[in-house]
Amino acid sequence: MKLDARKRHALGTALLFLLDALTLLGIFYLSVFLRRDIAPRMLSGLPPLDLRIGLYYWLFPLWLFILSYGGGYSKRFTFWDEVRFLSRSTILAMIAIFTVLFIGRFGVALSRVLILSMAGLSLIFFPLVRTRGKILLYRAGLLRRKLLIIGSGRKAKAAYVSLKNEPNMGYEVAGFVDDDPRDGAGIEGVKVLRHIDKIPRYIKWGEVTDLLIAKPELGGERLSGIINSLQHKVASIFYVPELSGIAVMGTELKHFFKEQTLLIEIKNNLERPLSRLIKRTFDYSAGVLLFVLFLLPMVFIALLIRLTSKGPSIFAQERIVKNGMGFMCYKFRTMTMHPNADERLRGMLEKDPEMKAEWETHRKLKDDPRVTPVGRFLRKTSLDELPQFLNILKGEMSLVGPRPYLPGEWDDLKEHAETILNVPPGITGLWQVSGRSETTFKDRLAMDSWYVRNWNLWLDIMILLKTVGVVLRRQGAR
Repeated sequence: MKLDARKRHALGTALLFLLDALTLLGIFYLSVFLRRDIAPRMLSGLPPLDLRIGLYYWLFPLWLFILSYGGGYSKRFTFWDEVRFLSRSTILAMIAIFTVLFIGRFGVALSRVLILSMAGLSLIFFPLVRTRGKILLYRAGLLRRKLLIIGSGRKAKAAYVSLKNEPNMGYEVAGFVDDDPRDGAGIEGVKVLRHIDKIPRYIKWGEVTDLLIAKPELGGERLSGIINSLQHKVASIFYVPELSGIAVMGTELKHFFKEQTLLIEIKNNLERPLSRLIKRTFDYSAGVLLFVLFLLPMVFIALLIRLTSKGPSIFAQERIVKNGMGFMCYKFRTMTMHPNADERLRGMLEKDPEMKAEWETHRKLKDDPRVTPVGRFLRKTSLDELPQFLNILKGEMSLVGPRPYLPGEWDDLKEHAETILNVPPGITGLWQVSGRSETTFKDRLAMDSWYVRNWNLWLDIMILLKTVGVVLRRQGAR
């Protein structure tokens, strides 16, 4: 028997809830194993573990209630928003659990090591299991929602690509609709329908659940009319405003009900002293930890460089910061030493037009003849940047930030200079996880500027997590 859209959604929600419950149960028993069999070998004096189920059963409904209350079964998240939501839910669950233990005065009976283990494991396993489980439900036709895009121009195509690249949201684009289609043959194989006024029919015929308006040329009066007439025919309506390039993370809507006015508050997150303190504390703490972890590999790499080519192991090069001031940025040397390196580069570019065009576009060369064999490996694995932990400890760089630019690139920064140089450069950043050397110099400027305008701590954490995957895949490395 074929289920209608509402029943498929209800079944999918029930299965997702069951998946979360089973995941939480698995995390509980894994925590029991760690507390019962591993922890006593590492921590002396631990009391025997009391595993009466009556002591712990209430953790599960409380935890699942927090997931549900936060929108875990009603909202649609991008992958990284889902990770943030699950992390926040874990923290709230811990606060709630320890509050109950304190008020109920029975905390002694429960193992706090077990509960904290559940929190740590949840931060790892919930995002892995839940996101993959949702994709399986979507493939089975459950929880998937059909979306119709109003518009067929540049904004509409960009919205389609964005949704296509976020399978975690579970939207299937049913088609585009426009009064004057830019491409009547279809967009990437998806139909472009005519006549916006016929959308109510398209919604009914295609079982469309959501709409996305990506047509900037619509006048305010017609836009309001479309939204008001269709709002109660679908679950959600998304609107893509003509505001490309501005900060979006941390923006808030302000409502003035009497005048029916809507304001968008765009915050300068890094202008607040507390935000800068949080970023610096995060950079320094993580920098110290990573420096200690990579100390032995750094010593080995330094010896390897000295044994395979002439010259120092670490190369220091001036980079610019705010007000044009400079600092010496440390990297492992990846090139052969040459007394006139800049002149040699200019000579190479003048002799080879294709190489010159590549340099002007990327400011890097894919097959740079000056790079040593060891240096090529270091660049592909990004290990050449490990000495920059010293720059972090000196307060000259951040763990995450814009690319450190050369003094000769000052004029090329143009209108981006004031924004990009407002924060210390980073070992990694948005451009490094968005294609690295495959991106153009212009793209890097745009991404670095966007990062500064949209900074928050979660953005740094997200970039760090993505950096691990990019480095392991050697994506865009040169």
